[in-house]
Amino acid sequence: MAVIRAYRDADARALRALFVRAGEGSPSGELWRHPASERAVYLDPYIEHCPGSLFVAEADGALVGYLTGCPPGSSLPAEDDRLIAAFRSPAALLRPATVRFLGRAALDLATVCRREPSASGELKDDRWPAHLHIDVAPEARGTGAAYGLMAAWTEALGGAGCHLQTLVENVRAVRFFERCGFVPYGPSPTVPGVRHRGARVHQLTMVRPFPAA
Repeated sequence: MAVIRAYRDADARALRALFVRAGEGSPSGELWRHPASERAVYLDPYIEHCPGSLFVAEADGALVGYLTGCPPGSSLPAEDDRLIAAFRSPAALLRPATVRFLGRAALDLATVCRREPSASGELKDDRWPAHLHIDVAPEARGTGAAYGLMAAWTEALGGAGCHLQTLVENVRAVRFFERCGFVPYGPSPTVPGVRHRGARVHQLTMVRPFPAA
């Protein structure tokens, strides 16, 4: 059984290694395939700005899961700003996989996304001011590690409502979040550039008042 605990500075290297493989096999695991710049959007800023809301799952001395939480009032930069900064890096921008990703994103924005609400990494609503990202390694799925991480975050969050964003196509994740009290909220637009098995994917925003609905 995994042990759930708060993140420590000594976990940094192991957590970054886990970040690379934690999404394996899931629709959300396929972005532009440059771990350093993806990490600069979805992990490193949380370590810098919200370390007290970062929890890890550890089994047999190895990290097998993590949850990055963003509480109300955090100094975390907006996701759009983090994405822009990540794509300014020549190491990311000049890679063929990144070029293909940006090409797909441009195509999506010029076609299907023109007819849909915009996909955004953030929900600005005072009812659900907090948000989270959670990832568990393949070998720890179904072990209770994800529930343990969510319980730690819920306790730390106190009385604030919370939202998250996943993908409609990530059926396993959606079921997990529903069991944790989250419910779908709003439209499900196409996520520009992201593909799973060659097909477009769709953002799903979910919210959970406190206590869980």
